[in-house]
Amino acid sequence: MEGRAALVHLIDTTQQKSLERQFVQAQKMQAVGQLAGGVAHDFNNLLTAIIGFCDLLLVRHGPGDHSFSDIMQIKQNANRASNLVRQLLAFSRQQTMRPKVLMITDVLADLSNLLRRLIGETVQLNMIHGRDVGAVRVDQGQFEQVIMNLAVNARDAMDGGGTLTIRTKAVGPDDTLVQNYSVMPLGHYVLIEVSDNGHGIPSEIVNKIFEPFFTTKDVGKGTGLGLSTVYGIIKQTGGFIFVESSEGEGSTFRVYLPVHDHVPAESQPQVSAAARDLTGKGTILLVEDEDAVRMFASRALGNKGYTVLQAASGEEGLAIVREEVGNIDLLISDVVMPNMDGPTLVSKARELRADLRVVFISGYAEDVFRKGVGEGSEDFHFLPKPFSLKQLAETVKTALS
Repeated sequence: MEGRAALVHLIDTTQQKSLERQFVQAQKMQAVGQLAGGVAHDFNNLLTAIIGFCDLLLVRHGPGDHSFSDIMQIKQNANRASNLVRQLLAFSRQQTMRPKVLMITDVLADLSNLLRRLIGETVQLNMIHGRDVGAVRVDQGQFEQVIMNLAVNARDAMDGGGTLTIRTKAVGPDDTLVQNYSVMPLGHYVLIEVSDNGHGIPSEIVNKIFEPFFTTKDVGKGTGLGLSTVYGIIKQTGGFIFVESSEGEGSTFRVYLPVHDHVPAESQPQVSAAARDLTGKGTILLVEDEDAVRMFASRALGNKGYTVLQAASGEEGLAIVREEVGNIDLLISDVVMPNMDGPTLVSKARELRADLRVVFISGYAEDVFRKGVGEGSEDFHFLPKPFSLKQLAETVKTALS
């Protein structure tokens, strides 16, 4: 090589490859989320029928009846199943949220005693709060679920005990803790780190831990929905979550929530509907393509004193509206139906009668549905599936009042 020159051009593609991996992982999680949301929707229809017909049986079989305990067992297990479905909806970002502006440090302080009972005496809990940690806008109950799920995950990773550290910090666009993650827009965030010194997560499965039903625990010791629920809640909140782990050293989960600058005025608490007389009068058009759900809801409302007209499709429902438009006091419609969906039915029905009162029922989340409806999204009531006889009667009573 004497007398010869060589030109070497090097390009560092580390950041590009990292971005590509994060993009592929995000696409994969989105696809799995869509599948989970569809499964949850179908299960909510089944659970509505199971819980509903249990309620109808309980009307005739009281605590003194030998069948009462059997019916209650069915209902209680159906309610447990509905909790699992809610976790699937959380992962798929289709769970109803009630966000409000709050200080994360205050929430964690209130949660600390519960966390200590949750992780047990063999695990030490340390909370370290940074200075000037701003406010965020989240659903408090779901944020608490995120922290508890991460705490349980950490506890289970420390079989013989250890230390769980929850750290908060304000981070900005110039902070390396923001710049390190290419998929996250530069901005101001509240960072919540949940760290343990447990056995860590093997590198070959670390990208799978947020997937529904993925678990390294023994059969019967976990549903595989804990971390997928965390992922869904954080994403639906507009935040980000990342994990770093080393086998034998422990894991750190980093949750980034956007800082919220404006604090709205406190809203007035709603008056409870408990102890109201849930019987009523009037004609209700019930449009639901699931036969079992429609049968239960029709019988439940008939038992409360209402006259119920039934339709198994949007087209059939619209035909009844045209015939009975002056007699219908309330339209109850499923959202997702073949050919003509609920919003289309309501739009056409209100062309015939603008003041028609409406209740939508759906296995999907209310806030996601209202965003999709857009203008006029406040002009109806919403009842999420699965619902009980009492919840149905309360919603109808409110809509007609």
